Amino acid sequence: MVLLKLAALGALGYVGYRYYEKNKADQNEAFADGQAGGENFAQIRDAGPEAMADGTGRAWTKTDEESDESFPASDPPANY
Repeated sequence: MVLLKLAALGALGYVGYRYYEKNKADQNEAFADGQAGGENFAQIRDAGPEAMADGTGRAWTKTDEESDESFPASDPPANY
């Protein structure tokens, strides 16, 4: 009986892990929740700290915002 309970617990853990991994794979690491995900290879994150998966931990300056808005373009902000 104990072996049956242990097998059921293992199966439940495996199903939970597979569900977690499936949902985690749909979210890109750079994006905040609800920003982007899926199979699109050309995803573009919105500018600003609220669109980042992990915030900066400090207030953004105007230069930070302009640099983030210009990425991934090769041109720097025009008013630096």
